[in-house]
Amino acid sequence: MTQANTVTRRPNANAVLVLLLLAYILNFLDRQILGILGPAIKAELNLTDTQFGAVGGLAFAMLYSLLGVPLAFLADRTSRSGVVTASLTVWSAFTALCGTVTGYGQLFLYRLGVGVGEAGGVAPSYALIADYFPPDRRARALAIFSLGVPIGLGGGAYIGAHLAQWFGWRTAFVVMGAIGIVLAPILKYVVRDTPRVPAADAAPLTQAFPIVARKPTFWLMAFASSMSSLCGYGLALWTPSVLIRSFHLDLIQTGNFFASLLLIGGCTGVFMGGWLADKLGRKDRAWYARLPAIAWLITAPTFALGLMAPSLWLAWPLLLIPNALNILWLGPVVTAVQHLVPQRMRSTASGSFLFINNLIGLGVGPLLMGRISDGLKSTYGAESLRYAAVGCTAFYLVAALLMFFAAGRLKADWVDDKA
Repeated sequence: MTQANTVTRRPNANAVLVLLLLAYILNFLDRQILGILGPAIKAELNLTDTQFGAVGGLAFAMLYSLLGVPLAFLADRTSRSGVVTASLTVWSAFTALCGTVTGYGQLFLYRLGVGVGEAGGVAPSYALIADYFPPDRRARALAIFSLGVPIGLGGGAYIGAHLAQWFGWRTAFVVMGAIGIVLAPILKYVVRDTPRVPAADAAPLTQAFPIVARKPTFWLMAFASSMSSLCGYGLALWTPSVLIRSFHLDLIQTGNFFASLLLIGGCTGVFMGGWLADKLGRKDRAWYARLPAIAWLITAPTFALGLMAPSLWLAWPLLLIPNALNILWLGPVVTAVQHLVPQRMRSTASGSFLFINNLIGLGVGPLLMGRISDGLKSTYGAESLRYAAVGCTAFYLVAALLMFFAAGRLKADWVDDKA
């Protein structure tokens, strides 16, 4: 029996989008909560900046990146909604277990587990949304889904700070994990796969990846996004510590300040990216890449100025700008990646893109900032982390250059829905 015959009712597209958005919020909330809880965790477990950077980035990214492509391929051949549901359950369980750790090795292991779970959540969600929404609404739908990034990051900072203040950092992990476990069966019930090619006729992985790999646009967009994510993930983990060390905020003040930047700036940037891409991309596909490139050119200097600002009153408006622009790329670029291959290969294409983006961005960014900070500590003391963060903003300029090159190739590599 084909999958098309097993699907008897197609859910409302907006309901599917809301459930996938909630799961994506938890995805990033479970990542960001580590950043806001960092000072307390480091103090209790006696970790260096390099060790904490490894836990916040490398531990998560190792299996998260490696398993993303095979799980995306599995989703294309079986059930996209099933893979998303299973992934949500696994990463939530390991998030809860992080509240029980007694040392660095155990925390590293459980963060590996969180990465294993989250590896199967994003690429199939991209493909589901592309299946449910027509091309002229797709970038906006993917941008709404991508609001999970700033909402999850901001929520992780705010909720994590308050839970830690009231109950301790261990309880914060357990509560966040429990919420995801409760959401998983609801998501499975509501989100259904759309009719598509029977699994026996689906393109094998050995066919799907070479198609996308032959397109220069894929590599340019993947490495551009990786350079952006290297800095973005590093700042997401380390900015709370910068606010505590350099601006002398307490835990609650840090959570409130950082959450306001992420929620206001991030949500505005993600939504505007999708809206502008749909509007401008109708006439010229290059805008799906050109928009992020322009945004990153502005992101680099404003992040640096905000991090070095002499007061919070000046830092907040300066940091609001790059917190909007640094993730404007999500809707446009993810949409473009969906259109580099035929419909039946979308999860695999997204998984391949995420493999590169996360292995470099998430695997290197937090660890690199922590390592640079430790290296500068003998010279700059508590300010070493601030200088490490400022130095890494230069990667946004590299990202912009690569994305401008991608804009020139995108129209030639674009595949319409009928393919």
